[in-house]
Amino acid sequence: MEIIVGKTAGFCYGVKRAVDGAKKLVENNHDIYCLGELVHNKEVINELTNQGMKVINNINEAKGKTIIRAHGVPKEIYNMVKEKNIELEDFTCPNVAKIHEIAQEYSNNDYYIFLFGSREHPENIGTMSFCGKDYSIINKNEDIEKAIENLKESNKKDLLIISQTTYSLEDFNKFIKIIEERLKENYNITIKNTICRATELRQKETEDISKKVDLMIIIGGKNSSNTQKLFNIAKEYCKNAMLIENSKELNIEDVKKHEKIGIMAGASTPQKSIDEILNILNK
Repeated sequence: MEIIVGKTAGFCYGVKRAVDGAKKLVENNHDIYCLGELVHNKEVINELTNQGMKVINNINEAKGKTIIRAHGVPKEIYNMVKEKNIELEDFTCPNVAKIHEIAQEYSNNDYYIFLFGSREHPENIGTMSFCGKDYSIINKNEDIEKAIENLKESNKKDLLIISQTTYSLEDFNKFIKIIEERLKENYNITIKNTICRATELRQKETEDISKKVDLMIIIGGKNSSNTQKLFNIAKEYCKNAMLIENSKELNIEDVKKHEKIGIMAGASTPQKSIDEILNILNK
């Protein structure tokens, strides 16, 4: 059995920064709070909560030093933190923080904003708060028409297009083409590809590996946007693909029926989870 492991599998820079920072904090402090899940991976969260980190869903629950997770938070949270005099450790991914700056700048300059990604995703929930009142979310092809209607109703002629960092690059390019064909004659369109470079590389490598193997295994949190997109790519290019969070979900008898196996992991997946699965497959 041949195994191909993606070179880009596992923690991205933003996640590693947040996880390493949180680990240092819980080692030296008893009361550490995290507003929401630090990253979308149960293994990581369980390890940190076992060491004493407390996950809260409302800033009012904070009774000590509080972590802002890698996905970032709405800007209103920062105002509340100041009012309550809460000590903050901000581990917002620098790429996400940059999107907040872009959204704020263009909103202040009276642009309408199209934001690609999921309305429910924590990252976009934060970004929306920097977009002002004139913005639309585009996640699927059918969202484009409504977004264009909203733009026309706003009477604005300047449009900014940005994206969730973990959005599908394929969809980003496809939707940009549709929007430009519809609007370029009458609107000033500014496009900022804010998809993380690590996301782009990971998606491309998943596609490449999936074309070469009999089975593609994607490792990562099932509530992780970037992991789910890797799984969707794997399914598109490999007839056998699975998404698992850890080695306990691996059916080794089924896996060993395949001669060539590919492995890729999401940006929030720790190396430990990848190594455990490799150890099982190499026995």
